[in-house]
Amino acid sequence: MALFFHKTIPLLRRIYPEMTWRIPSSVPTVYLTFDDGPIPEVTEFVLETLGRYDAKATFFCIGDNIRKHPEVFRQVVDAGHSVGNHTFNHLKGWHTEDQVYFENTAACQALLPPTRLFRPPYGRIRKRQAQHLLADHEIIMWDVLTGDYSPSLSPESVLKGTTRACESGSLVVFHDSIKAWRNMSYALPRTVEYLLERGFRLETLPMLPR
Repeated sequence: MALFFHKTIPLLRRIYPEMTWRIPSSVPTVYLTFDDGPIPEVTEFVLETLGRYDAKATFFCIGDNIRKHPEVFRQVVDAGHSVGNHTFNHLKGWHTEDQVYFENTAACQALLPPTRLFRPPYGRIRKRQAQHLLADHEIIMWDVLTGDYSPSLSPESVLKGTTRACESGSLVVFHDSIKAWRNMSYALPRTVEYLLERGFRLETLPMLPR
């Protein structure tokens, strides 16, 4: 089994304190999030799973996928989940000129309902890009990375690592993508069951319109 750190190291939170890594709560709460959709069948599986348990989540959507699959995106919104910006083309901030990055983010924002939520693809964003976007967005990172996208991780290891890392206030990253399907489709329902059995609430992030 490949070595994979499901829990975000505290040093990153100290380096980037302006970003949101956890959501403290007075009651046991975990915030499930999904990156890279909407994708037919995959996102719909996530919605069906969450609906079965009356669980809520937040979807960080790629603008081009919203453009290609508006009916799936509408299902996400109509189900009462919150949505956030994941750029239009899943750009890696470290390798993208600032103005291109800002324009790409704005193109995605134009397709979303009012929201301040933004997650940089790969979690990779330059400091100056983050400072610019923070004027209008809340940059949402994560406390628990499932690793569902990794072909070197088995579905069982994704489940085990994710459930071990979760605690109250955790922001958990799954992916509603074809790449993640094998691991996500196994780990998601079992993670939801595990958390609910232990008394956690599964809630959306507030979209915080500006």
